[in-house]
Amino acid sequence: MTWTTTDNQKSLMLFSGRAHPELADAVAQELDIKVTPQTARDFANGEIFVRFEESVRGSDAFVLQSCPYPLNKHLMEQLIMIDALKRGSAKRITAILPFYPYARQDKKHRGREPISARLVADLLKTAGADRIITVDLHTDQIQGFFDGPVDHMHAQGQLSEYVKNKYGTKHITVVSPDSGRVRVAEKWADSLDGAPLAFIHKTRDPLVPNQVKSNRVVGDVSGRTCVLIDDMIDTGGTIAGAVQVLKDAGAGDVIIATTHGVFSDPAAERLANCGAREVIATDTLPIGPEKQFDSLTVLSIAPLLGRTIREVFENGSVTSLFNGSA
Repeated sequence: MTWTTTDNQKSLMLFSGRAHPELADAVAQELDIKVTPQTARDFANGEIFVRFEESVRGSDAFVLQSCPYPLNKHLMEQLIMIDALKRGSAKRITAILPFYPYARQDKKHRGREPISARLVADLLKTAGADRIITVDLHTDQIQGFFDGPVDHMHAQGQLSEYVKNKYGTKHITVVSPDSGRVRVAEKWADSLDGAPLAFIHKTRDPLVPNQVKSNRVVGDVSGRTCVLIDDMIDTGGTIAGAVQVLKDAGAGDVIIATTHGVFSDPAAERLANCGAREVIATDTLPIGPEKQFDSLTVLSIAPLLGRTIREVFENGSVTSLFNGSA
């Protein structure tokens, strides 16, 4: 089934890279359509070939690709898919990046460094993308890197609803892993009936990636159920250290909530043994069996993406998905 509108004869077509086909199938199910069939393969030297098996002329094309490891390969595949759609005369091309690659490289910390998040935006535009849909950018400023509409969706509503239904709100304290996430923590606190806030003071060596030292808790967490939030978890060192700091400060249970479960080694081992009662993530990235552990819960982001695609296709209000709060 292909969605069409009678006023301007647009047709909605969903395309998926090879990184996370399960998510694309779930989004297609939300929309009651099928992922457009395609041929995709790698040449011996690593070059990628893509060809769509149906005409895309005049379509409203949505190209979904997550970027797990190897990130560069999956990003390049999406760029090639967009180029193929552009050359196939698609009417409008929307790049869906549930996890925006290079989002942590959004500014220069020192001289002679790249701003890679901007470069990714430029590449998408050059390839032929007219619009971007993404989820929980590392920083909001990345929206301004793309010369066109950016629908920045948020998984907080889904994550906080899960926490509220399972743990209630009476003894909850929302904890930001650093001072820079306090604003996000405030939105979490509002959604959890005005739960109190705390944050962890930490230091980071800009010369050493993926290593952060958690120092102390600012705020009272004694005896509280702490919901420790972050947009992504990569190797898990920061979050595992934060759990220990909270436990040392007298916290009761610690619940970890994140949108992007990157879970690079040894994240699964660290998270399984860090003392957190539960780790909640969405499936913006594929979380294979080797990355799973007993205390992990994975929520599907497909309903949010499906509703977003529907609003974009029908020229509706994406903001309405946040009840006017975004």
